[in-house]
Amino acid sequence: MDILMISGEESGDLHGSLLMRALREIDPGIRVMGMGGERMRAEGLEGIDSREVSVVGIAEVFEKVPSIINAFRRLKGFLRNRRFDCVVLIDFPDFNLLFAGEAKKRGVPVIYYISPQVWAWRRGRIKKIARLVDKMLVVFPFEVELYRASGVDVEYVGHPLVDIAVCEMTQREARRFLGIPEDSTVIALLPGSRKDEVRRLLPVMLDAGRLIQNRLKKGIHFVLSPADSIDDRFLSTFLKDTGLDVRVLRERMYELLRASDAAVVASGTATLETSLIGTPMVIVYMVSYISYLIGRLMIGVSHIGLPNIIAGRTVVPEFIQGEVTPENISKEIVDILVDPERRESISQGLEGIRSGLGRSGAPRRAAIAIYRTVKGSPPEGFLREGGLRSSENYRGVEA
Repeated sequence: MDILMISGEESGDLHGSLLMRALREIDPGIRVMGMGGERMRAEGLEGIDSREVSVVGIAEVFEKVPSIINAFRRLKGFLRNRRFDCVVLIDFPDFNLLFAGEAKKRGVPVIYYISPQVWAWRRGRIKKIARLVDKMLVVFPFEVELYRASGVDVEYVGHPLVDIAVCEMTQREARRFLGIPEDSTVIALLPGSRKDEVRRLLPVMLDAGRLIQNRLKKGIHFVLSPADSIDDRFLSTFLKDTGLDVRVLRERMYELLRASDAAVVASGTATLETSLIGTPMVIVYMVSYISYLIGRLMIGVSHIGLPNIIAGRTVVPEFIQGEVTPENISKEIVDILVDPERRESISQGLEGIRSGLGRSGAPRRAAIAIYRTVKGSPPEGFLREGGLRSSENYRGVEA
């Protein structure tokens, strides 16, 4: 089976890589071309590096228009020059829905894994999805009825992060593993996966850290989990001369979160990962002013953070745009640290979110759905086996 698979962001790269692995467990001869990041290429993807097109915000897209157009043209060339059994699109909605139209013209089945968040903004896209997508694989149970009501062939496969965002250690064990004093106060900083995002959020997080340290009258250990796309040289421009004890830890995001008493997290997939580990957090979101104004006209939900959207209420505090200040962040973090009742309330809310994300095995169920859509039932032995193997090799992703 030949598949054209497209992801455009770091979280999509992670989910795409696990999907590729699960597909190859059904049929080792499956070949995948398209666009993805390091993880998908490590699983054998041939094609385009998604870092060329990754961007956050609406206005920010204009800076990458040449790269986006070039990537789109190259992918069209793949579609034109090779016969594919299906196109698998992963999140990245504006680009992917446009490409779905190209696949539809050529009669190639379109399968969408991890739905565009039509329930949050631009709900009118459902009509376009119903016209272009042959099979929608969703990761939240409430998405099923939304698509079914619009005539979309939809299947709930569960959220892939349930398999990934796992840490079996206690907080004490995680601190010992990471070399952090066991009796210290630890705060995790997750500033996002894109440079523009980090450039906006990390300085505010560090200023908040200084306020937290001053208010608690003691030293705090800050642990920063950068995305693979953020290099140490870039980070050093923000971390020098901060006066804070900030330790950068790569590829240990879940141990880092388990070791932490609280976290400050950029809005996105990392907030769900933090929820699954159970670490109380403050969510922050900041884009360019133009992107924010445009987004306000399109957003149809009252929260920006995925944990709060899933819960339908404010489980963890979130700050948007001008609210993202050192004072606001530090006040909430200090409150979480010193008020046991507040901390317990947040922990119970996060546990509810964890339960709502379903059972493990989403990549396997998605792979079976794709194989069944294109080729019919997969081998019987595969259906009897347990969850996806070796997912423990995949660490956290901020997106």
